[in-house]
Amino acid sequence: MREVDVTRARGAAMRRIHVGNALSAFGLGFTVPYLYVYVAQVRGLGAMTAGSVLAVFAVAALIVLPFAGRAIVRRGPLPVLLAALVTAAVGAMSLGLAGSAATVLMSAALLGAGQAVMQPALATMIVDCSTAETRSRAFATQFFLQNLGLGVGGLIGGHLVDATRVSSFTLLFAIEAAMFLLLVVVMATVRMPRAPRLGDAPTQSARGSWKQLLGNRAMVQLCVLGFVMFFACYGQFESGLSAYGVEAAGISTSALGTALAANTAVIVVAQFAVLRFVERRKRSRVIAAVGLIWAVAWLVAGYAGLGHGSQEMATAAFVSTYALFGLGEALLSPTVAPLVADLAPTGMAGQYNSAFALVKQLALAVGPAVGGPMGAALHGPYIVTFLLFSLGITVLALRLGRLLGVAQDQPSAVGSRVVSRGGVSAEPVSAEA
Repeated sequence: MREVDVTRARGAAMRRIHVGNALSAFGLGFTVPYLYVYVAQVRGLGAMTAGSVLAVFAVAALIVLPFAGRAIVRRGPLPVLLAALVTAAVGAMSLGLAGSAATVLMSAALLGAGQAVMQPALATMIVDCSTAETRSRAFATQFFLQNLGLGVGGLIGGHLVDATRVSSFTLLFAIEAAMFLLLVVVMATVRMPRAPRLGDAPTQSARGSWKQLLGNRAMVQLCVLGFVMFFACYGQFESGLSAYGVEAAGISTSALGTALAANTAVIVVAQFAVLRFVERRKRSRVIAAVGLIWAVAWLVAGYAGLGHGSQEMATAAFVSTYALFGLGEALLSPTVAPLVADLAPTGMAGQYNSAFALVKQLALAVGPAVGGPMGAALHGPYIVTFLLFSLGITVLALRLGRLLGVAQDQPSAVGSRVVSRGGVSAEPVSAEA
């Protein structure tokens, strides 16, 4: 009976967490597509300040994430999430009212820090409320709702915004702030199951958590793999790949919007269709397959910009590129995040989630800086470079598979032997340096 009550409590908490994910993505969707236009044109602060805002988001994330992991481990994910939500709400509202470069940058720092901390906090809450058998589906649902929320929020925001009226943008940021505060109310009602904290683990786990993480060869390898994935795909969506499409393939802005919509549509449609396939396969093999899919996507992009077909064919190929990236993302969402959790020792899931989020933010900061200029001017080298990065994902994933235990690489093969708090019953092969 006690086990039934725990299962029900986890289910109730998970439902609220998923609602929270959807609300946060919905709020972000209102402002993310229009941030550059708002700062550069509506506020009249210029392209330099607008670019600096995007950089501030990345820098703020890189500063706070190392501390966020430790706070999640010590205090639990829920208090950290609530603090991050309030910080993001203040940043969003301040950004909507800011009229000078200094206030815009300060507001962006608050918003960026809050957003960055939300990711590992929510991920750790999902780990705490799931088991090895349900974790992949839980992260797949999270990714599905995030994309759906971003898409719906962006669609509604597009109908509310007017580039000639500052007040319309202030309204968008106010809605974003309200979503964060509404999420505070929703999350405050969550009754989290008791999960191990760092203080509950053996003494050796409490000393030098970062040193311990860096000593886990499988986790370090996964972080390297994660950097390459985010650098070669996510870091190119709104920078290098879009610049390449416009400059090399002659893609119109409306067609670019169609490509982004195709990416989201494939994720929404394919997410649960591929889940059963993913759950029965080795995670390392799934990630390796994604590298091959993305390699094909870059070849299709190469045809769009470097081929000699019609403009219609080039546009169709470019839209297909984004759709193929979406298929890869749908395969990764129930694979990578659960793997991070299963690599974490007891009580350390928050630290591991934050470390992986840090790697992601670093890749998203470096990716546009490298890919943007290449995509705009060096069309051939750009395609070849990121084609090789995609093939590198396959190689790194297969190498990672050699470091993983069966419980980590294919939990379905061992069932209940994987403990619910992110540890495993058997240590990974060669996990420690």
